[in-house]
Amino acid sequence: MRRRSVSRQTTEVELFPFLSILACTIGTLILLIIVLTTQALNKQEVTIVATTEGENGVNKSKNPRYIECKADGVVLYPGEEFVPQSQLNNPNSAMTKLIAQVQENRDREYLIVAVRSNGIDTFNLVRNLVEGAKIDIGYEPIDANWQLKVPE
Repeated sequence: MRRRSVSRQTTEVELFPFLSILACTIGTLILLIIVLTTQALNKQEVTIVATTEGENGVNKSKNPRYIECKADGVVLYPGEEFVPQSQLNNPNSAMTKLIAQVQENRDREYLIVAVRSNGIDTFNLVRNLVEGAKIDIGYEPIDANWQLKVPE
């Protein structure tokens, strides 16, 4: 008699369910990274312009006066007074008065100009006025959707 051959069944490991779960997990993590990155980039809506302070929390040399340059004119802080671009050279404008005040106190005050991306032409006019009065000036480019909070 012939012996029956015993067939040995090999056990195969199927990895398809594991790979499906792994692919879903990777997709979820990528989605989470995209959402968190988008939220982090959109939070830059506000910038705070602060005074330069010395060791004891007091400005040691000069006090800043703030100006924001936009496409159609400038905003003078802290009163948020708007001066149209066409009125910058006007002797009675608030801008001319501010320059005169800072010029009188140039050893104690200087100007900081926040420049919006669409306000570069206005900034060039302001810079010419300020440098013509021999006033110290600093400037900072800011994004179009940022809001300024200037200390009183």
